[in-house]
Amino acid sequence: MASAANKSPMIKEEEGEVIELHIMNEGEDSQENDNYSDECMDGSVDFKGRPARKGKRGGWVAASLILVNQGLCTLAFFGIGVNLVIFLTRVLQQDNATAANDVSKWTGTVYLFSLIGAFLSESYWEDTRLGLVMLSLTSYLFLLRPSGCGDEQTPCQSQSGFKEGLFYISVYLIALGNGGYQPNIATFGADQFDEQDPKEAYSKISFFSYFYLSLNLGSLFSNTFLGYFENDGSWALGFWASAASALSALLLFLAGTTRYRYFRRNSNPFARMFQVIVAASRKWNANLPSSSKELYEAGGKESSSRKLLHSEGFKFLDRAAMVQHQGEPTHRNPWRLCTVTQVEEVKCVLRLLPIWLCTIIYSVVFTQMASLFVEQGAAMDTSLGSFHIPPASMSAFDILSVALFVFIYRRVLHPLSCRLKGDTRGLNELQRMGFGLVISIMSMASAGAVETIRLKHVCKECSDGVSSLSIMWQIPQYMLVGASEVFMYVGQLEFFNSQIPEGLKSFGSALCMTSMSLGNYVSSLLVTIVMEITRRGGKAGWIPDNLNEGHLDRFFYLLGILATVDLLVYITCAMRYKSVSREEKGEEDDSFNA
Repeated sequence: MASAANKSPMIKEEEGEVIELHIMNEGEDSQENDNYSDECMDGSVDFKGRPARKGKRGGWVAASLILVNQGLCTLAFFGIGVNLVIFLTRVLQQDNATAANDVSKWTGTVYLFSLIGAFLSESYWEDTRLGLVMLSLTSYLFLLRPSGCGDEQTPCQSQSGFKEGLFYISVYLIALGNGGYQPNIATFGADQFDEQDPKEAYSKISFFSYFYLSLNLGSLFSNTFLGYFENDGSWALGFWASAASALSALLLFLAGTTRYRYFRRNSNPFARMFQVIVAASRKWNANLPSSSKELYEAGGKESSSRKLLHSEGFKFLDRAAMVQHQGEPTHRNPWRLCTVTQVEEVKCVLRLLPIWLCTIIYSVVFTQMASLFVEQGAAMDTSLGSFHIPPASMSAFDILSVALFVFIYRRVLHPLSCRLKGDTRGLNELQRMGFGLVISIMSMASAGAVETIRLKHVCKECSDGVSSLSIMWQIPQYMLVGASEVFMYVGQLEFFNSQIPEGLKSFGSALCMTSMSLGNYVSSLLVTIVMEITRRGGKAGWIPDNLNEGHLDRFFYLLGILATVDLLVYITCAMRYKSVSREEKGEEDDSFNA
């Protein structure tokens, strides 16, 4: 009895421990489930490679760091670019034509380097800082005299070939750094939001608007404060300020390392695309299977975080995913057998190209703001009381317009379009890009009308031949260009980011910048062709050195006509465009799996 009595409490005690342990296990399981529910659904990870959790990684905290970073980097970049042509003419003693060509080449190179940056998918911070520091040191060598030089009253002496060579190395290092940075930072910022979460998906769309706004705010500071000091001859001060801004941006970016969301890299996306071309070419004469389910699709690490579903069109590429013999998937040669996702990645890029080509004409219109708009303003009355407005500073109205229309779109137009369409997304990216083209046509019509009026107010008796028409008449055309940017460039960033395959996000951003690069080159070519034709018969041409003898208004109207034709082509391409289809998380495709 005693033995039994002593044993009973022990059994109860053990049962209590078992019950307590069971409760603890249930609590741990519940906590694990809660943690799992906080994980991002897009496959993003933290800086240690663990699944990223909402609230702790990414979101608006990380995105805000990137937005401020973008503003600082833009300030640094435009602190160099906004007055580069003035530096070349005043400090390096170049003539206007040579300086304009050098700036055009540099600007085009900046945007072309974005393709290299997208290919490498790495940040060129070191190149950016090195270029800015070298440029600052170079300008200091140029400005040896205590009073400095390079303003309107104090011309500089001719410089040695060594100094000029150092200068060009500096500015092209900046071009390389900016080109490598820009296409990646926009994509990286968008990656801080999980597009499979409805709330974060909306924030991701908003991010691109604020990203473009931060870019313009940085540019505004460069165009006003830094531009003032540089125009006054304080080139070294302006360049050192740009270098300090770039360094601050780097430190700020690194400070958020533990807060960002990252994505694991797969194989080189460009190599994957080339593999599809090679594999499809090798099976050129093979017959396609009757069903897309017979095409090969890999699982696990070999596939991207989300597979792309098979689509119709470009069927010749489907041959790359054809399985020709039974053992081929087991010992797969990627240059002979590709996945359906790989094939669809190539199809996505091919479908994007017509839309992308239509954006080049818009970029031609946009580039006039930095060239012909400025020349037009220089031939107008720039006085505002006792103050004279630098013609290039009128671009501040473009920046203010961007800020204004970002607010108007997010707070007024977007909610209104959502109610009218009965859709939480409102206007899609293609529709907004179309509106951007329409507004760009209006901007060219406005610029042409202002030029027509300016020619009627030319001061015949004035030695400089300027018009008595106030430069403030240019405000509408700058404001319209700014409004078009909000619809076109922001929509373009969102469109390429949403439609480009996951491994090519930076390439999508680079396409936007390449469009701007080609816009510069096409604009230069168009001016050359127009002048070649309109100079015949001994005429001055539409865009002579003295604008009062030409017809700049006709050139603006010509651009408006070209943009109208481009709009019609764009509408056709947009109506035929087929959106990419992705496999949702947890969904299995019926394609043949290894």
